[in-house]
Amino acid sequence: MLTTTDTVSLTGPLDSAALRRAAAPLTVTVDHRARARLDRGRRLFRDLRQGTGGEAPRIYGATTGFGALAGYAGRPDPADQCDNTLAHLGAGQGPDLPPEISRAALLLRTWSLAQGLSGVSAEVVDRLAAMFATTFSPAVPRYGSVGASGDLIPLAYATQALRGRGHAYVAGRRMPAAEALTAAGLRPLALDGRDALALVNGTSVTTAATALARDSVRASHRALTELTCLLADLLGCDPGFLDEDLLRAHNHPGAIEVGARMRRTLTGTAPSGTRPLQEPYSIRCAPQLLGAAEDALRYVDGVVAADLGGVSDNPLFFPGGDGGDGGGRGDGGGAGEGPAKDTADGAAAPGRVVHGGNFFGQPAAFAADLLASVTAQLGNLAERQLDLLTDPARNGGLPPMLATTPGIQHGLQGVQLATTAFVAEIRRAAAPAGMQSLPTNLHNQDVVPFGTQAALRSYDMAELLGLLCGSLALGLRQAVHVGARRPTAPGCAGLLDALSHAIPPVDPDRPLDADVRAAARLLATRGGP
Repeated sequence: MLTTTDTVSLTGPLDSAALRRAAAPLTVTVDHRARARLDRGRRLFRDLRQGTGGEAPRIYGATTGFGALAGYAGRPDPADQCDNTLAHLGAGQGPDLPPEISRAALLLRTWSLAQGLSGVSAEVVDRLAAMFATTFSPAVPRYGSVGASGDLIPLAYATQALRGRGHAYVAGRRMPAAEALTAAGLRPLALDGRDALALVNGTSVTTAATALARDSVRASHRALTELTCLLADLLGCDPGFLDEDLLRAHNHPGAIEVGARMRRTLTGTAPSGTRPLQEPYSIRCAPQLLGAAEDALRYVDGVVAADLGGVSDNPLFFPGGDGGDGGGRGDGGGAGEGPAKDTADGAAAPGRVVHGGNFFGQPAAFAADLLASVTAQLGNLAERQLDLLTDPARNGGLPPMLATTPGIQHGLQGVQLATTAFVAEIRRAAAPAGMQSLPTNLHNQDVVPFGTQAALRSYDMAELLGLLCGSLALGLRQAVHVGARRPTAPGCAGLLDALSHAIPPVDPDRPLDADVRAAARLLATRGGP
């Protein structure tokens, strides 16, 4: 049953929490301000195309072909132009994207269109909004976008599914899209060429995947900060490596903030006095590593916020006159409106069409590449901490692999092997995508950002990072079972109790894949210091 927390307005700002909620049914509202923007933008598109008040300008995709063929005339019938827009983009391959990405991308596309700068009909936005109240999700293949003219191929598949073509999911079941629409109580979407082009000519898949990946990595960052404190407490480490003056001398805001969080979590800890003067870097340098990650994540936060509040489309239609609320962004700011232009008789011109490159996903590409680097180093830290914890030469005398009876039992040996594989996979995927430009489309797209690849790769890596954190958490829970001291800091004891409540000790050996996933889910929903 929907609640007020399951409502998203197309007038207010969009955030990643709304994108996450789009995985399940929610209410998307099109209020009078959004409708006024849409109606005004649609009238402007029609007036410009018809040459009302003067000579009709060329409008990409409405009177022309697409991409490298924009120098040729398009199809004169608007419905036929819609088919032409979408049909040639049906070239994607590979497995379907996760429905949570497909629906998040469509929510972002709906918000962008609702700002009134794309010239689409209000009917399109109304019908998209209606979809979100159901479990309908288009089947969108993973491969095919270069993120340069928007996510053309993935968004074309999503649009075709809404028209009843291709495939879609309803309640998690894949079926022909026409059947899915019927099952969801939806009607096929009717579009003209402008509507169709506006639906595909944006970076919504790239931005949605980057935002969801960022949220997941942030959750792992919070979890790893807390798990590092629990590790230090269980081993009896001296918390001097978190000294406030020490970290202020380092002069990096992220390290200062992370160190403060860790000191709060470790408040009340009692060092054992048996540890080395200087801990391994996976403990001693954790505030510097986690702090650098925090600084980098803040950059990603800024890019995601800008993309969520921006319009990625081409061309855009800007009204003449004072603009009012009809042509601005969701905050009513009127961003992007040009000065009014007067006709020869002194009357205000209807507005203008501007062709450009807002669909070029370079900002998200750079952000997703940076997110991948952060993910890789956080994964390194989690894996090294688990390795330290399972090694009797460094774990304060606990049994090898945290096994209750080494040889008879094998404890965390399988989990430790798996974390090595996870880290290797993360490292393999971490190569930057945003600088590997490859010309295409008869050199119309002679430089491309590959933001879609960067974003989807970061989304996959974020899942592996969550499993690495879950693996470390399982090891910390097991360490107490095989002889580590109970945490002396109340903050650490609370985390251990939560883990112990969710996961039984490994005694005797059992498959631990489900336990790792359970620990990862607990950490993702728990929050952090």
